[in-house]
Amino acid sequence: MNIELTDKEFRRLLDMVYIGNWILNSTRGDDRFEDYDLIQEKLFALCPANGMRSLVQNWHGHIFPSQAYEDGGIHEAIADYEDAVFYNILAEELARRDLGLEDYDPDDFTELTARMEEYLAEFDKNGLNAINIDI
Repeated sequence: MNIELTDKEFRRLLDMVYIGNWILNSTRGDDRFEDYDLIQEKLFALCPANGMRSLVQNWHGHIFPSQAYEDGGIHEAIADYEDAVFYNILAEELARRDLGLEDYDPDDFTELTARMEEYLAEFDKNGLNAINIDI
């Protein structure tokens, strides 16, 4: 298979592969999905031949994204995604608790969404500062 990409498209593809692999493997420890690591390595190995040598480093015979790549904003994009997912999941779980909903019910969608929006507005305003947990 051959795919022709511009430099900009290739760079975006690298970001997408890195982010996808991060989401799949960053919390797995030694139980990683190795095939995703290998695809990432294969794509990043193309960087030097395409004028992007600074994006890779070689470690123990393997190609990895360089520190410069990782420090170039990719983790900020991942953190933004993680924050959005965290707040959305938290808002939904709190709304479900408030409404006594265990499972999804289409009849409850409007009320659930409204309650979630209240929580999301609060999170936008105060982050987690307004959350109190009694233990």
